Amino acid sequence: MSLEQDQPYINSILKGDMGAFGVLVERYEHMVFTLAMRMVKNREEAEEIAQDTFLKVYKGLEGFKGGSKFSTWVYKIAYYRSLDYIKKLRKHPETSLIEGYLEHDMEVDDHFVDRLEKNEKKIVIKDALKKLSGDDGIVLTLHYFEELSLNEIAVIMNISVNNVKVKLFRARKRLKQVLLNVLEPEIIQSYARK
Repeated sequence: MSLEQDQPYINSILKGDMGAFGVLVERYEHMVFTLAMRMVKNREEAEEIAQDTFLKVYKGLEGFKGGSKFSTWVYKIAYYRSLDYIKKLRKHPETSLIEGYLEHDMEVDDHFVDRLEKNEKKIVIKDALKKLSGDDGIVLTLHYFEELSLNEIAVIMNISVNNVKVKLFRARKRLKQVLLNVLEPEIIQSYARK
C-alpha cells in the first residue's frame, strides 16, 4: 500500500477514530504476523509480537512523519519487536515456508525442479529454509514475497542498501546449495526406482 492510501486513515486515527485503526490493522496484520512467525517459529509468540507491534504502532503514530511508506514503518517495528523477543529468549531466528521461491530468481536447474510435484516443492523449500541461519530467510521473504525494495529492507533492518544486496546474494547462494544437496539425492532415488 502507498502512503497516500494509508494517510487518510492515519489522520482519522490521530483525531480519535479507532475504526480507522482497525482498517490499518486488518490491512497489515498478515504481513506482521508472517514476519514474526518466520522469526520466532511459534504461533502464540508470533501472535503476541503482532499485538505488541500494533500497540506500538498506535502509540507511536504521532511520531510517524511519512519519510517512508507506512508499511515499511510497521514492518520495522515488527522486525525489532521480533528481535527483542528472540534476544529475550536467546533464540536464533529461523525461516519457515516460503512458497514458490523456486519461481523467484533461483538458479536451480529446471530438470531438478520439474521432477518435483508442487507439494513436494513446498516441502523441500520449507526444509531448505529451515537450514538457513540468521537473516537469510528473512531478507529473502522481505524482498521476494513482501516485494519490498532494497531501500525499504535497509530501513527495516537498519543496514545499508549495499549490505542488503550482499545479504540477498549470499542468502540465494546458500538456499541454492541447500536445495541442490536435497534435490540431488531425490533425483538419484527417482532413477533407482526406474
